[in-house]
Amino acid sequence: MTIIGLIREEKIPADNRVALTPAQCKWIHKNSNEVKVVVESSETRCFSDKEYRSAGVEIVTNLDHCDILLGIKEVLKEKLIPGKTYLFFSHTRKQQPYNRKLFQTIIDKKITLIDYECLEHDDGTRIIGFGFFAGIVGAHNGLMAYGNRTGSFTLNRVFKQRDFRELIHTYFGLKVPNIRIAVTGSGRVAHGVLEIMNLVGIHEVEPDEYLERDFNYPVYVQLKGADLYRQKLSGTYNRNHFHEHPEEYECIFKKYAFCTDILMNGVYWDKTIPRLFEKELIRDAKFKITTIADITDDADGSVPINLGDQTIEDPVYGVSKTDFSKTKPYIDGSIDIVAVGNLPNELPRDASRYFGEQLIKYILQDLVSGGNSVIEKATMVKAGKITEPFEYLTEYGSSKE
Repeated sequence: MTIIGLIREEKIPADNRVALTPAQCKWIHKNSNEVKVVVESSETRCFSDKEYRSAGVEIVTNLDHCDILLGIKEVLKEKLIPGKTYLFFSHTRKQQPYNRKLFQTIIDKKITLIDYECLEHDDGTRIIGFGFFAGIVGAHNGLMAYGNRTGSFTLNRVFKQRDFRELIHTYFGLKVPNIRIAVTGSGRVAHGVLEIMNLVGIHEVEPDEYLERDFNYPVYVQLKGADLYRQKLSGTYNRNHFHEHPEEYECIFKKYAFCTDILMNGVYWDKTIPRLFEKELIRDAKFKITTIADITDDADGSVPINLGDQTIEDPVYGVSKTDFSKTKPYIDGSIDIVAVGNLPNELPRDASRYFGEQLIKYILQDLVSGGNSVIEKATMVKAGKITEPFEYLTEYGSSKE
């Protein structure tokens, strides 16, 4: 019998999502005699202890007896149980400085860490994640910020709606002016953004039309890799080559910045990938963007004027077009930025159901039966030792000064 424990989220700011919903735990118990799921008691989780008990799931205050522990956000390093197998978003694969001590503690306590972010299909596509609902909420908030800036329409906050279905009802009768929206990316985040574009009645156009035509109705363009990057020498784009050698490419987003009102950014970024633009470009009088929803949310990343996270309660800030300093939102001479690291928390029950479905469909059975190549490639640390694909983290994981 494999015992899986659902961890109480304790990172601040609080996260109320969960890897498996009560209904999903009930399904697992009904369909497997080899797995038992227990849940660490929590007063802040989007599904209550009572809902889990009603589904026949045991509520516990201690997870020492569990074999596999499932969380969402980073586990507090003092809460890590030695020798266990953990799955959560560790935010360490990019050598993030703020989680270095966490990674070192995982090694010191001889823990096995499987990072959700590293679970990928053979072509590099992420298997599970909250990106779709990050796109949903990010797109809504981007539109909301633009409406607030211009006074042309008003949108309610997502977290004040009971669920996604109720959110959809808030769009009935909404009339959006003739704006132009650039959506970057082709993954789950972008798919979530496109869902909102369609619900609100914003029309998709091709990149060449977007650049060359005028429209008397609101439009968006989806910009994928080939629309955003080209090799410096050949002027061409090859997806596999780009992912292997991004430093050989340049970004060609600039021309879209001169005819776009709202940027919805959903591209993956690390320090080897060209930014969408350099911050000096916002001083150009032709730079038209007034609102940026940086959904992938890398500070000083693909959007170089992302100055860091805001909260769900207060998601928007301004950036001065003259000195790049942080300002109040919606003022002259600034660009509004929506940058929130836990966007799916605004629709936690929907996001958790979606996440758990993918976890059950693609990962769980192999996880409890000994693993597979996908899980092996996502295992950053095994019993306290950094695995071969992540050997570049050796110095990052060393506790020696």
